[in-house]
Amino acid sequence: MKNFKNFLFVALFFVAATVLGQTKITGIIVDNANQPLPGASILEKGTKNGTETDFDGNFSITTSKNSGVLVISYLGFRTKEISYNSSKTNLGTIKLLEDENSLEEVVIIGKGVIDLSGGRKTPVAVSTIKAAEIQKKVGTQDVTMTLVNTPSIYVAGQAGGFGDSRISVRGFDQTNTAFLLNGQPINGMEDGKMYWSNWSGVNDIASAVQIQRGLGASKLAISSVGGTMNFVTKTTDKTEGGYFYAGTANDSYLKTTLSYNTGVNENGWGTSVMLSHWQGNGYNNGTRGQGQTYFVSFGYKPNETHNFNFLITGAPQWHDQNFTKSISDYLQYGYKYNNNFGFYQGEYLTERRNFYHKPVINLNWDYTISDDTSLSTVLYASFGRGGGTGNRGRRVRTAEGLIDYDAIYANNAATGGDGNFGNSAYITRASMNLHSWYGAVSNLETKLTDNITWNIGADLRTYYGTHFRQVENFHGLTSWTEDRRLKDDDDNRTGATVDVTATQSGKANPWAATFNTMDEAQRIDYDNSERISYGGLFTQLEYSDDVVSAFFQGSVSNQWHQRFDRYDYPDTLEDSEKVSNFGYNVKAGIGLQVSESSNVYFNTGFYSRQPYHDNIFNNYDNSINPLSQNEKITGIELGYNYRSDKFSANVNLYSTTWKDRVDGATDVDPSTGVVTITRTFGQAQYHMGVEFDFIYDITNDLRLKGFTSIGDWTYAGELTQDVLDEDRNVIQAPTVVDVDGGKVGDAAQFTAGLGVDYKIMEGLSFDADFRFYDQLYARVSARKNNLQLPEYGILDSGVSYRLNLTSDKSKSLDFRVNVNNVLDRRYISELSTANFANAGSTTYRGIDVSNRGFFGLGRTWNASVRYNF
Repeated sequence: MKNFKNFLFVALFFVAATVLGQTKITGIIVDNANQPLPGASILEKGTKNGTETDFDGNFSITTSKNSGVLVISYLGFRTKEISYNSSKTNLGTIKLLEDENSLEEVVIIGKGVIDLSGGRKTPVAVSTIKAAEIQKKVGTQDVTMTLVNTPSIYVAGQAGGFGDSRISVRGFDQTNTAFLLNGQPINGMEDGKMYWSNWSGVNDIASAVQIQRGLGASKLAISSVGGTMNFVTKTTDKTEGGYFYAGTANDSYLKTTLSYNTGVNENGWGTSVMLSHWQGNGYNNGTRGQGQTYFVSFGYKPNETHNFNFLITGAPQWHDQNFTKSISDYLQYGYKYNNNFGFYQGEYLTERRNFYHKPVINLNWDYTISDDTSLSTVLYASFGRGGGTGNRGRRVRTAEGLIDYDAIYANNAATGGDGNFGNSAYITRASMNLHSWYGAVSNLETKLTDNITWNIGADLRTYYGTHFRQVENFHGLTSWTEDRRLKDDDDNRTGATVDVTATQSGKANPWAATFNTMDEAQRIDYDNSERISYGGLFTQLEYSDDVVSAFFQGSVSNQWHQRFDRYDYPDTLEDSEKVSNFGYNVKAGIGLQVSESSNVYFNTGFYSRQPYHDNIFNNYDNSINPLSQNEKITGIELGYNYRSDKFSANVNLYSTTWKDRVDGATDVDPSTGVVTITRTFGQAQYHMGVEFDFIYDITNDLRLKGFTSIGDWTYAGELTQDVLDEDRNVIQAPTVVDVDGGKVGDAAQFTAGLGVDYKIMEGLSFDADFRFYDQLYARVSARKNNLQLPEYGILDSGVSYRLNLTSDKSKSLDFRVNVNNVLDRRYISELSTANFANAGSTTYRGIDVSNRGFFGLGRTWNASVRYNF
């Protein structure tokens, strides 16, 4: 009995000691608007002891220590560390700030292959635009316009028509910025170009767009000279619901969208579907357009180990185009002038219509092998079909500068119905571009220790493209005949010709082009194909702790090119020799958390980038350019990031050196239709600059944001340059040109912006953004003296209102009105020539009116309503 009492006494002693040694910590987790965050994670630092907040944001956690640190995290918000001790057990209300660049909450599949800045802790220069912001502000614009309020970004070409914009990053054009869709590279395999009309549906299906300027976080063996833009699309939504959208805008624009998600059922299956239709007349004359977007996604999660998602999406469209023309033409005929269209017996006809359909199929698989190891793989395919129309033969214009189709039909009738390239007949031809593209990206990630993570993966692609011309509209003719000029095995014209007569036409319609192709015997002007294959391996090793993060990244790749010409060569010589090019890149960086609010980083990298296919075979034949070689790019970046409860800011300094560049610029004289191609070899560029952006939450209802970027982008040394005509005949022999110190054009080297978001009352908000551009030069080939355009500023604004239809806010109506270029500022957005004004020249704001280019869009508006259910 005595022993039992002693045992009971000892047991009670230890129980009391344990209870007295425990500390109960409580608090409430809220967002910046003081709304509770249910499900937020609270973890005792250095242990596995943790809990989550309840529906009202409350938490309670018991620790065995009298003091310590709690780590509080929530998807889409910045992680926060809070100290506690025995005298401070009620932490009160803890506010988490939204992480503007975090995408963890929207990336539910493909986490290992979608290269986002959060994929490693070492910082990069990054800006992220999420779905709510895209849907709110993009309106009728291309998705490129969602990034205009970020540093070192310039968007031009909107005046060309729906989907014809171009985006530059740090002064580098689209061919030198890498674009990814859910981890899938989407730059053109032949030339690196992006045609945004093919991706008009991204506005509807994007969960977020992230631009990583400079070296970025991408692990792929891709040539991100200017940066990397990641489009993260919707996948299969976890919860049931959807929305219906209807919008209208200036110039008879209409758009409707319907989206529905089944949610994930108890067996792990779910489906999301979205359909959209748009149409409009376009801001400028003769820039009509119409298109659809479809998106279907099937998700399946059989267990916690595997997650699958299959999606198919596409955006078939057609849009009529406007080309650059002289400032004098704009002053004579109006700022909306476009001379690419006309009328036949009162009916509208256009000479320049782009039509394309590019279905994309994507299968993602995430495999959680263990707590420390995971494998992500994406298999993809795309099938592009379509082209662009233009003139072939004798064009006739009216006194107003439009195409005189009545006269054209009369001239064609006078030929007896059989036209050819040598008489006065005229047809509308279509330059067709058909391709099939298959690829796979796979990445294995494993934690070697608590602080070291290793990635290794592969990037495989194969592409087959076919290019030819066909008759789109005979305009009363019954046939069209051309001489097919043959070449020998030395790529010289033999003098022999074969007549090619076309009697069939194909309409400029994306759906028709998807399912039909022209017989080889009916193809005119040219008919060739190419096979491009690509294989790459990449790896990354990262170390990170509470203070230091460092990474090393490397990749190697090989490309294989071959061209097949069915038009210019005898059958035995239609295949070119195969070209193989090896490339690589290395990147490394280090980041230091110098305080709870601040970190600094340094990144550097080197690329040996293979030339594009069109720079290898750049004579429209099977001859190989002897001057094509790997381009060498060196990048250095230094940055500082600051975060506090109210204010966040980023400062980035960069220097990029680019040598041995092969480039080409095509110019079309709008009055004559004459095409000239200027090629440059051995080009060197230096791009240096500083970027600054900030967000300041003045109150819970008022946010101020802004950015500034200052660049110095110049050419260096000498290069070799020649000029070709449309058939790639040399009309100016190769010459050595001094371009040292010349300014790089097509993007403003100084940009600044200021924006405000104000919550007027519950559900009602107002926002405005002002942007200023200066140091913008003409988009011409490298030269020592470039023409500077006048500076300009643009003000955009919008109002949003949400009407909740149910008490739980599960159903609502969203209203939105945007006005872009509120002040209706008239400005030159780009020039494709650089003619300096002389004494006696007629000028516009100091610019000789003989220069060709685009004026930016004037005041535009759009309004929409969206029903969420």
